[in-house]
This record gives sequence, structure tokens and C-alpha cells, in this order.
Amino acid sequence: MSIRQSTAQLADLKEAVRLGPDPAATERQHARGKLTARERIDLLLDKDSFTEVEALRRHRATEFGLQHRRPHTDGVVTGWGTVEGRTVFVYAHDFRIFGGALGEAHAQKIHKLMDLAISAGAPLVSLNDGAGARIQEGVTALAGYGGIFQRNTRASGVIPQISVMLGPCAGGAAYSPALTDFVFMVRDTAQMFLTGPDVVRAVTGEQISQNELGGADVHAGVSGVAHFVHDDEESCLADVRYLLSLLPANNRELPPTVVSGDPAQRPSDALLDLVPADGSRAYDMRAVLAEIVDDGELLEVHETYARNLVCALARLDGQVVGIVANQPAVLAGVLDIPASEKGGRFVQFCDAFNIPLITLVDVPGFLPGVVQEHNGIIRHGAKLLYAYCAATVPRISLILRKAYGGAYIVMDSRSIGADLALAWPTNEIAVMGPEGAANVIFRREIAAAPDPEAARAEKIAEYRAELVHPYHAAERGLIDDVVDPRQTRPVLCRALAMLATKHGDIPHRKHGNPPL
Repeated sequence: MSIRQSTAQLADLKEAVRLGPDPAATERQHARGKLTARERIDLLLDKDSFTEVEALRRHRATEFGLQHRRPHTDGVVTGWGTVEGRTVFVYAHDFRIFGGALGEAHAQKIHKLMDLAISAGAPLVSLNDGAGARIQEGVTALAGYGGIFQRNTRASGVIPQISVMLGPCAGGAAYSPALTDFVFMVRDTAQMFLTGPDVVRAVTGEQISQNELGGADVHAGVSGVAHFVHDDEESCLADVRYLLSLLPANNRELPPTVVSGDPAQRPSDALLDLVPADGSRAYDMRAVLAEIVDDGELLEVHETYARNLVCALARLDGQVVGIVANQPAVLAGVLDIPASEKGGRFVQFCDAFNIPLITLVDVPGFLPGVVQEHNGIIRHGAKLLYAYCAATVPRISLILRKAYGGAYIVMDSRSIGADLALAWPTNEIAVMGPEGAANVIFRREIAAAPDPEAARAEKIAEYRAELVHPYHAAERGLIDDVVDPRQTRPVLCRALAMLATKHGDIPHRKHGNPPL
């Protein structure tokens, strides 16, 4: 056979691999409302940028008739391409081949790609649509998952890892997404659970559907496993591209900057009306953030989980920032167990990838109650505290209204290492609210007064005037400046520019021991 003939044969073989097992399998995939692995990769990456590796890989198993079914790719497409011109590694399960189930060859392809991503220092995106371990290959398949988990952990904090759930993900397969930085899910077609509905029914007697057990909305709003949820694959993959545009390639680089058309010195008169001076009145913190960031654009993380805390990626004067903000519109903005875990994880991610942190504070404290205490609010609240204390990226906090008790300290106060602590003239920083403080300090005077209610009001006013006025913390150096709300954006942009060259030293140690 001549080289020309061999080359033509190779082209025919690669085209057959690209088309997949058979047209009927592709039709079945489309009938489920799902795209094929290669269609998904085409949507994720820049046009004609994908380079595939190990397209001709086949398994070598012989059990249960597998020796007669040896399709190329072994059910996973692996390779790299670009997103907005920047290298990204990707693997995509092909549900048309063995239901996307993982076997030895399938796992080794993923292992090799993950090793390449770590070596090259580029993000890794997994497009998940698989049925778990390939039962016919037994323990070999399970060992393949172990190799993936080990590499997920080794890559953690080194390169961004994004999991996109586009189909079922059961058993041990669900742990790899849980180890990555962000999880995207598509409604109705994607599910994640360790034990499926049949096992749940057999063990507990509970009747539940796949979506009720581990659907996208469950994991986005109840369990907190999913960070982003979309109605279709196209919008989901478009958002993955947008997220990647905000992230550095690895932990040795800074996030990509852009030239912003939104002036850094733009004031905002709207901020004077968005936030009520009365600390008991609610408002939507997201409206405040939209006034501050470039072009009002926010990518909110965990939007429907722990909604009393807002975590988002945005830009200020073209520079990517991570924003953590109490949300007074939900539970008055208190910190509870879910909010603490959500915030701690986000702060940790931003610190790992050199993303400056902006913290907007309006917090009445930690959520009181027997349930919170018994479920470990002390330990879980410490996760957010630990993440802030360990962060070495530029950190700026801004107190809008209330900042009470331990929650004030935890929300990146000056005492735990914030580089700049700012406040609006409506700030109230105290051990507790004036009402509660007066009841404790002046309990006997109030009880002995002829008119206890009038005495209580007088003592509340006295406490407020003495310790809760807006300049008390500034007088003691705990606040660097009290700023005009209209100048919030200009002040933050100037502060970020000043901190751009910050270098934070950390103690020499193997690793810390956070309150996991």
C-alpha cells in the first residue's frame, strides 16, 4: 500500500470515528433533547480550534462479549482547543458508545488529558453524560475513577476545573464534579446522585423520581452541588465560555483584563436611594452591585443557593474581581450554615486564582436558633472566617449599614486582614444592635423606671450616640475612610489599582487544617 493509499485510509477511518457509531444512535441522542459529544465541543470551543487526542483508542476487555464491541474513542472524546484564543482542555462523554460508561481505556484517556492540562497550565472542562462505571470491566473501571479523583485533587487550585452536567451522573462518577471548582447543570436532562431512585426505594421505601432526587434545581437550590443551571445546552455552554473569559489559565497568572468602556471615576447618584437608611428595611444588594461594577454585569455563583449571601464575579475598570455581599432581601442578610459554606468556598477559589476580593457588608449577625447551633454553625461559620484569614489577594471591605458582632469580624473586617476597610455614612458597627445592647447594659435602670418603654428608648438613643455613630470605628482606626456612597465605584477602582502589586507571604507549612 502506498503512502497516498495509507493516508486516504486514515482519512476514511478518522471520518468514521468523527461520525460516531451509527446514525440511529445519534438520532436517539437528539430525541432525548441532547447533543452529541462533538456537537458540544464545537459549541464550547472556538471554531475549528479542537485538536483531538487518542481518537483511535479502543478497549482491550474480553469479558461478557466486549471483545466483539470495540468502538474507537471508547466512549470519550478528549483534546484541547481555544476559548477566545486561550487554550482549554476538554473531555466529553459520548453517550452513544456504552452509554458513556467508564472503562479502563476510557479512564486512561481522561487521565492523560488531565495530566496534559496540569502540565500546560490551562483550564479543564469536562462535559459529563455517562452512566458511571462500566460494569463489565469490574474493579478496573473503579480504579479508573480513582485516578480521575486523584488528578482532580492535584489540579485543585492550580488550574480552573469546570464540570458540565449534560446527562445522568450516578455513583462514584458524581465525585469528580464535586471536586472541581464549578458545576453547570441542564434542567431535565442532567441528574447527579450516589444512589438512584430504585436503590432509595429498596432501602428506605421512599418513592422519588430522578429529577426530584438529583435534578438541576435540587442541586442548585437545596444541596448546593451545582453553581449554575440552564434550560438548554446551548445557553449552558455559552455561559461556560463567559466564565472562562473571567478566569486566569492557572494559579501563576492574573485574570485577563479588558479595556472597559465604563469610566472608572463614574459616580452613581442612584446609590443614595437604593439603600434605605433604616437598617430594618430590606433592599436588593444585586441592584447596588449593578451600579458599582462595569456595565452592571455580574456572573452570580450559586444564585439560588444560600440566597442571603451573594457571590459573584464581575469587573471593575476592566479588572476581574470576586464579590461577596450580604443580601438584606433574604433573611435580612444574616449568615447561616449554607451562606458560610458558600462564601468560604468562593473566597478560597478567588484567592487560589489571584482574583481580588470586594466584600460589601450589611449583616445583623449569625442566624440564631437551636437548629443552627446543633448543626454546627460554629464549625461551618469558621469556614468563611478561615478562608478570609488565609487569603493573600487584595481585599477591600465596604460596610453599607449594619455590621454586628462576630459576623462583622467574619465579613473581612480590618482585624482579620482586609487591606482597606471602608464604610458609608450609614454604617453601624457594634457588638450587637442598639436595641439589644441597651436591654443588656441598662436592664436594671429600665426595669426600675416609672415608664420602662420611655427609659428603653432613651437608653437606646444614648448607646447609639456613644458607640454606634458612623464615625466611631473610623476614630479608632478600624475603618480607613467613610466614603460618599456616590463615589463607591471610583474609590474601589483606585484602591484596586493601588493593590495591584500586592504580594502576600504565607507561613511555610505543608497545608493548613481548615474546619472542613
